[in-house]
Amino acid sequence: MIYMDNAATTRLSETAFEAMRPYMMDQFANPAGTYSFAATAAAAVEKARKQVADVIGAKSGDIYFTSGGTESDNWALKGVMTANAAKGKHLITSAIEHHAILHSASALEKQGYEVTVVPVTPDGVVDLEALEKAIRPDTVLISVMAANNEVGTIEPLERIGEIAHAHGVLFHTDAVQAFAHIPLDVERMHIDLLSASGHKFHGPKGVGLLYVRKGVKIAPFMDGGAQEKKRRGGTTNVPGIVGMGAAAEDAMAHMQEIAAKEIVVRDHLIERIEKEIPFARLNGHRTQRLPGNVNFCFRFVEGEGMLMLLDAQGICASSGSACTSGSLDPSHVLLALGLPHEIAHGSLRLSISEETTLADADFVVDTLKGIIERLRSMSPLYEDFVKNGQDAIA
Repeated sequence: MIYMDNAATTRLSETAFEAMRPYMMDQFANPAGTYSFAATAAAAVEKARKQVADVIGAKSGDIYFTSGGTESDNWALKGVMTANAAKGKHLITSAIEHHAILHSASALEKQGYEVTVVPVTPDGVVDLEALEKAIRPDTVLISVMAANNEVGTIEPLERIGEIAHAHGVLFHTDAVQAFAHIPLDVERMHIDLLSASGHKFHGPKGVGLLYVRKGVKIAPFMDGGAQEKKRRGGTTNVPGIVGMGAAAEDAMAHMQEIAAKEIVVRDHLIERIEKEIPFARLNGHRTQRLPGNVNFCFRFVEGEGMLMLLDAQGICASSGSACTSGSLDPSHVLLALGLPHEIAHGSLRLSISEETTLADADFVVDTLKGIIERLRSMSPLYEDFVKNGQDAIA
């Protein structure tokens, strides 16, 4: 098997697994207990809090543990907007956000809040001029992702943070794809809230975090006990938190080295596809993109067919976000980039890790070439295109 869907989830690292093991077996105490047995678990949770905080230059006291990126995104938007309703009911986000953001924004609209969705450039960078123009006196929050989960474009967070704070607006970023993969600094980038999820950087599934800058008003999202400073009730997921902390520390220590390895393979994939497969379009920013992200559209091809045939050859890939892979609709991200439906349908995302080799990349491209030739040979649109000699959209 060649696994090229690391944007959907990563393999749990040995480091994270070994860190988790004691808290699933011997040190199984609930950290809320008052006895000394519980103190060991509580200390491990606080160690993990510091480990993840260090990745983004935050104070450990500003880190709150959640069940993952979706909960963190929901909490950021709904918690901030409801807690600050007296100031205003206006939220700004972008057209290429993850559905955890866009659907949260839609839910807020049903409760009487107003949402402005700003456009992006054809390579997926948020239109900063449109963003600033959208700010109103009653704007409470701007939420723009750190890097796009489908096309890999990295957003200009520092500039967005500057714009937000110049107008007295809070800034949240969904950093689920970026956390522990590229440098992030909540102080330098003027970030007030940040979401991340453990399973995107070789940690376990089912655990995430929300950074909330001290002083930011946010309503609790989970009612229950007094956990997480009474802001997020529920029994603490000690093994998951410990595993995420260990994975974060490990990824932070090797970030430069890992990114350099991934970029070599990423650029090799891009170069071969562009040279050897006609009518292929690279999606996202050519250089300002995540080290492990490759996203193409292939004209006259359906993404679903590509994925099935790749799977038959032992290659795991995606046509977009894992959260929408069951949908036959074209990606909202690709449509926001200005692609027509018929081209957006032929998308393929290859997301690699430091374990992906050049030999893996070559096998994938060689296999993909044959698959696309086969699918195009069955396409009446491609047959008409070749027969009539129409201009191609590359």
